[in-house]
Amino acid sequence: MTSKSMRSFAGGLVVAAGLCGAVYFFGPGEATGTSEKLSEDEMKESLASEGYVIHSEKEWEDQIAEAQSVKDKAEAEKETVKEPTEKVIYRTVLTVSKGSTSIDVGKTLQKAKVIKNANEFSDAVEKKGKANGLRPGTYVVDSAMTTEKIISIIFK
Repeated sequence: MTSKSMRSFAGGLVVAAGLCGAVYFFGPGEATGTSEKLSEDEMKESLASEGYVIHSEKEWEDQIAEAQSVKDKAEAEKETVKEPTEKVIYRTVLTVSKGSTSIDVGKTLQKAKVIKNANEFSDAVEKKGKANGLRPGTYVVDSAMTTEKIISIIFK
């Protein structure tokens, strides 16, 4: 680019910036239309007619306090009405076939909701040294039994 064309480009930028500044400062303002001032009641009416809800600071605080008291009452009622604390006991009939493992038994008991974790059951069987003592047969077990009790029923 030559120096003459560079000067022409810079001059164009200066002229464009000057025109933009003139329009910004001397052009029409954004708030054209009404020059009348509305009273507070007129503003509220105008906004209400558009679907807005207008509250004073005191009205707003009163509504928040009322909502909080309703919430507190609901929580207090929830605490006074206690759920029955009956424990649900799951009972199942377990059939152990030849070739089953302690993990298979644990998974079946977990599906029946008699125990919580099949892996922990299998680990407990191994700790007692009864992993090879699984007896094929049909057994009735429930979730009220301890893990040790279940192991003593199913394993030798």
